[in-house]
Amino acid sequence: MNDLSALSQLRVTAIPRLASGGRWRVEAMRAISEPMFLWFTKGQGRITIAGATRGYTAHNAVFIPAGVMHGFEVGPQVFGTAVFFGRDSTVTLPETAQHLRIREVHAQQEINVILDSLQREMDSDIPAHDRATRHYLGLLGVWLERQAVKAAPEAPKPDAARRLVERYTALMEQEFRKGTGVGEFAAALGVTPTHLTRCCRITCGRSAIEVLQDRRIFEARRMLAETRLPVARIGEALGFTSPAYFTRSFQHLTGRSPTAFRREI
Repeated sequence: MNDLSALSQLRVTAIPRLASGGRWRVEAMRAISEPMFLWFTKGQGRITIAGATRGYTAHNAVFIPAGVMHGFEVGPQVFGTAVFFGRDSTVTLPETAQHLRIREVHAQQEINVILDSLQREMDSDIPAHDRATRHYLGLLGVWLERQAVKAAPEAPKPDAARRLVERYTALMEQEFRKGTGVGEFAAALGVTPTHLTRCCRITCGRSAIEVLQDRRIFEARRMLAETRLPVARIGEALGFTSPAYFTRSFQHLTGRSPTAFRREI
């Protein structure tokens, strides 16, 4: 894919706008097919990446690779910028998720300038704006790499519970549409369901089944909001054994039936 096509997939948006269609769009567990960068400038909340939950506050930078399950709170006082690189981005980016607390004022100012300049060039039609956009994207990748290297000596090493839950969420992202249960996931990971749930509670404060249900119901809401598929077909596509079971599960977790949710959307 050429550079112009890759740039056409690039999106820069204010973090509060991500929740404009409902906070479930950012808070529920899900994965996307492109890398994402979050720069929080105000507010605080919790963010879960690959099953591990941490608090975030102003001047936190978060990078999430494509396909990594995540969800984060976006309260009314949270502000910042999100960059979606597109599926075919050629920017050099970290291979693993990063949650960086940027304490140096110079580094904070630097990323603000990069993001402002990136947005300005994207919105411009002056000559060479596309080339300038590519260069600012490259600078964003360099900034992220340098901050990750700087933070590496202080970053805690993932313990056994976190490593297991990371494997669980990665496997779940591949299999959640098939109706696979926690017992089957645990068996595939070589542990008991009880141990898997214990580790999930340690890393993100929720049980293994709650994480799985959150992922499946997010996908159900997305499909109800963005497609015209019949409710029964959506339930079938997500591995529910019957339309009635899908409706009961959806209503239990959201407080509304699938039909009511779609009507409100």
